[in-house]
Amino acid sequence: MPQIRKNSKPRPKNQTPAWIVTFADLATLLLTFFILLLSFAEMDIEKYKAMANSMSVAFGSANVLDDDIGGSPITLVESDTVSLPEPTETQSPDPEFIDERAPESAATVISGGVLDLASRMIGELESEVASGALSVNYDKNKVVIRFSEEATFRSGEAAIKPEMIPIIERVVGVLAGCTGDVLVSGYTDDRPISSSRYRSNWDLSAARAVSVVHELVMSQQVPADRVVAAGRAETNPLAPNDTAENRALNRRVEIAIRDPKCDESISTSDLPIEILP
Repeated sequence: MPQIRKNSKPRPKNQTPAWIVTFADLATLLLTFFILLLSFAEMDIEKYKAMANSMSVAFGSANVLDDDIGGSPITLVESDTVSLPEPTETQSPDPEFIDERAPESAATVISGGVLDLASRMIGELESEVASGALSVNYDKNKVVIRFSEEATFRSGEAAIKPEMIPIIERVVGVLAGCTGDVLVSGYTDDRPISSSRYRSNWDLSAARAVSVVHELVMSQQVPADRVVAAGRAETNPLAPNDTAENRALNRRVEIAIRDPKCDESISTSDLPIEILP
C-alpha cells in the first residue's frame, strides 16, 4: 500500500502568540497616558499627608511619612487637633463672662385690699387665732382663713360643730364689707376613709367644703355667685403625712378670698398676720 506524506510543517516550540504583541502595545499606551495626566496634576501635599496618615492608622502603623514628602511627619494627635487663631490686639487676654441670671426680684407688693381684709379678719377673730382654732394668712393677691378639723368637725363627719357656727357668722360679717371671689376647699390626710356614708376622702372633703359654703351664703350677706366649694382630699398637704400631728394639720378647710377690695381701710400695724409661703 502506498504511504501518504503529510505536508504540514512542525510549529516552533518557543514562538510567541500574535495577540500578546497587541496587548503589550495597548498596556504601554495606557501607562503613557496616565503618566501624562499625572504630570499635569497638582498634588496637595497637606491633603496627601493626611490621607496617608489615616491609612497608616487604619493598618496599625505609627507613621508612613517622612521628611522626603516635604515637611514633618503627621501624627494622629496632630491630625485631630484644631488650631485656634492667635489673639489680636482687640481681643482681651482674659475671657470675659456675662452673668445672664435675672437679678433678684423686688420685694413682693401686697395690694391694699388684701391688707385691709386680712387686718379685719385678725381683728374680728383674734381670740380664735390665739387659740389655734383657725389662722389668717395672705399673699400678694389673696387672703386665706384656715380652719382646723379638730375645731370644726368631728372625725369622719362633715357637719360643722355647733360652737363654730358663730365664728363663721363673724367671718361672713367681714366678707359682707369686701368684694372678691371666695373658694372654700376641704382637705384630708392620706389615710383611706372607712365609712358607709363617704366613698373616699374626696367625698368627705367635698362634703365639708359644702357645709362651710352653706353657712357662708345662708344669711345672704355674701352673694352665692361669689362662692365655690371644692374637695381636694389629701392633695396639697401642709406637712408630710408621717406623724399624727402632721396628719391633723393636713385635715382642714380653707376659705380663700381672691383679689379682695374692702369699702373702708383700717390700720394694719401691730396685727399678727402670717404671710403665706
